[in-house]
Amino acid sequence: MSVITTERHDDVLVIISDNPPVNALGQAVRQGLADGIEEALGDDSVKAVVIRCDGRTFFAGADITEFGKPPQGPGLGDVLDQIEASDKPVVAAIHGTALGGGCEVALACHYRVAVPSAKLGLPEVKLGLIPGAAGTQRLPRVVGAEAALPMVVVGNPIPAKKAESIGLVDRIVGEDSLAEDAIAFAREQIGKPVPRASEGTANRDGVENPAIFDEFRAKHGRKLRGFDAPEAGIQAVKAAGELSYEEGVKKERELFMGLMAGTQSAAMRHYFFAERAANKIEGIAKDIELIPIKKVGVIGAGTMGGGISMNFLSAGIPVTILEMEQEALDRGTGVMRKNYERTALRGRMTGEQVEQAMGLLTSTLDYADLADCDLVIEAVFENMDVKKEVFAKLDETVKQGAILASNTSYLNVDEIATATNRPEYVLGLHFFSPANIMKLLEVVRGDKTSDQVLATCMKLAKKIGKIAVVAGVCDGFIGNRMLSPRQQQANALIMEGANYWEVDEVLLDFGFPMGPFQMSDLAGLDIGWHRDPSRIESVRDALCAMDRRGQKTGAGFYDYDEARQRTPSDDVKKVIAEFAEKQGVEQREISKEEIQERLLYPMVNEGALILEEGMAQRASDIDVVWINGYGWPLYTGGPMFWADTIGLGTVVAGLEKHRERLGEKFKLSQLLADKAAAGERFNG
Repeated sequence: MSVITTERHDDVLVIISDNPPVNALGQAVRQGLADGIEEALGDDSVKAVVIRCDGRTFFAGADITEFGKPPQGPGLGDVLDQIEASDKPVVAAIHGTALGGGCEVALACHYRVAVPSAKLGLPEVKLGLIPGAAGTQRLPRVVGAEAALPMVVVGNPIPAKKAESIGLVDRIVGEDSLAEDAIAFAREQIGKPVPRASEGTANRDGVENPAIFDEFRAKHGRKLRGFDAPEAGIQAVKAAGELSYEEGVKKERELFMGLMAGTQSAAMRHYFFAERAANKIEGIAKDIELIPIKKVGVIGAGTMGGGISMNFLSAGIPVTILEMEQEALDRGTGVMRKNYERTALRGRMTGEQVEQAMGLLTSTLDYADLADCDLVIEAVFENMDVKKEVFAKLDETVKQGAILASNTSYLNVDEIATATNRPEYVLGLHFFSPANIMKLLEVVRGDKTSDQVLATCMKLAKKIGKIAVVAGVCDGFIGNRMLSPRQQQANALIMEGANYWEVDEVLLDFGFPMGPFQMSDLAGLDIGWHRDPSRIESVRDALCAMDRRGQKTGAGFYDYDEARQRTPSDDVKKVIAEFAEKQGVEQREISKEEIQERLLYPMVNEGALILEEGMAQRASDIDVVWINGYGWPLYTGGPMFWADTIGLGTVVAGLEKHRERLGEKFKLSQLLADKAAAGERFNG
């Protein structure tokens, strides 16, 4: 059956797409649209056209299965020109989402009607691209440059009501009567001159006030730093005001092709597929029966326990939170309420939703109240004996068939499981702090964790808005295990003569939100400190003894002013130099290139060891962990894709060059060495 069909409703021809799941604009759809318009133009009894979609959504974008393959005609741009050129009014009837190419289809139509729940957007920037079928030229001409900029450059979809207010949607129609209302609207337009987006004049605002472009750059500068596509989007929207439509389309094409050929879009497209692949668990049947999770228990009402609880409450799942003392319980639940209220103040929740979420929370000091939970997550002190004691109590108290999870970030989940008589129901759920905001969840599969338990937790992760990655049991799992060699090298580099602020700057220049010493100051240098000011065994001990404990005390590695702006400290430089002298390490000039190689190459090597040992299912999963949990810049695709981009041979050569400085425990991954020798990549 054809993906595009047509229906006659007296003098209106309705062109209908039915290409599940999202009516992607593949070759057959593009051809069907072209044929439908031709049919309408060739029949004098047809006076107007409606384009709509069956299924759950309007055209939601390009067909991603066509990525990287030779293009097959007709091209989307040609089809859209054909739609716009029609002298008979063409109406886009939008439900679900009109995204990317779908929004460009809507723009090529003369009119747009939408149901209240519809959303429209141009999210190509999230794949390192800009719209490529004249979207950057039609949109500003319809809604103005100022309204077009966030849609093209930031890429977040807007609701139908907002689209109507800026002139992108002509009329909001009935949620359940789109087909009929669109036909009625089309009939109203018969005999009127058709408004073509390419002839629109709303883009004059960018000509009359060219400052809007720089103001937009300034407003979004921090979020867009390092990315190529947003700047290309700004240039394309600006061109819509300065050039003729035809010249503007040429400019868009030139910018689009430049991005398409660049490494950033390749990296961001890699990540797009990597995030989807991370959901798939190798060797587990897709139709495996899942354990229903109707009630969750959380042990610990501190920062992590409270944050973890909020994920479930926000998803409508009741939570019972347990603490040892009433004061800690009251403090923890109070912080949760404040967090929700802060979200409501920002307009992201209503007061009613705050009360709904908090209404699902039960607090207790008694393990017996966890007995009927389907999943219990432990978020207590990172100590094996403490955790085993907690799990032994849970095993006695919580019903059989319930899942017991640890939020440990380093400890051995298999050892924790030995404290129970149900190791097949035990696994790690490593949330990242702050747990109610950070997207990443490492789901740690123990040696005896059942497939059913693993699959249940992966599905549950999606329900609570997390991006989950399966990890094996090893010290630090995926993320923290790879962080460790980077931190070791950062510490070694400052002993050898690199300034600690230069080490941070190298990572900032690479695209990280902060460097290792900034991160230490933010977290607090006294985390895990032995608290004895007379016992000075490391630079950190010395700084803590001087009450330089990080941002909270106004001084750590850096000095901080009242606005928490940092400046390097001569006192700290002196402490480091004294330690280097004591250890007999000769200080020398170290280039930024060496700093970058020694920080990042050992991470790639550790990632390769993780793959070798089967602790991650695929290289792209490692990229997902580092992008979502540690601020690795998205536009490089993650550590493993970045290594592919620069060449694995380059990484191995760099590791060999610095081998003497990488420590006695350094071990070159055989997988990395073999792939480099064969000229292969980690990803495809």
